[in-house]
Amino acid sequence: MKVISGTLKGRVVEGFSLKETRPTMDRVKESLFASIQNYVPNSTVLDLFAGSGNLGIESISNGTSKVFFNDKSKDACKVIDNNISKFGIKDKSIIMNYDYMKCLKVLKEENQTFDIIFLDPPYKMEILNEVIEFIINNNLINNGGIIVCEISNYYLKNYEMLKIIKKKKYGDKEIVILKK
Repeated sequence: MKVISGTLKGRVVEGFSLKETRPTMDRVKESLFASIQNYVPNSTVLDLFAGSGNLGIESISNGTSKVFFNDKSKDACKVIDNNISKFGIKDKSIIMNYDYMKCLKVLKEENQTFDIIFLDPPYKMEILNEVIEFIINNNLINNGGIIVCEISNYYLKNYEMLKIIKKKKYGDKEIVILKK
């Protein structure tokens, strides 16, 4: 995996072989970031199921102010820490090592809000609707902010407060971008 654009373009992101992760492939990431490029500069980002930190690192490379990386795996958090240290972006990074719901509750208690939220949980969990409802009900996404979901054979509910602004298939996966 490489950073595909921005100030860190071409740098190699470690963590492709992390257990229980499914990194977003470079071609999908390139298309995704082309779609959201206007949302990225000066944004605050949550990568809730961060894995190697691939999406958050790409965000920082393209001008994001701060990324909250969360993963329940201690190994994944070590990889994220190694990556952000190697790239010199620790000042724009916060690493959290929680279960996804604990992370969301901690962020709610801290009154943290986001411009972009990446949701790419393990497909077998089938929790995206639950997570999106929590995000909406607890005002974790700013007005005009986006939620980027990577799904496979999963039905996302329609949300009154969110509008689908892009939906694109890549083989067996689909990227859905929702805007508040």
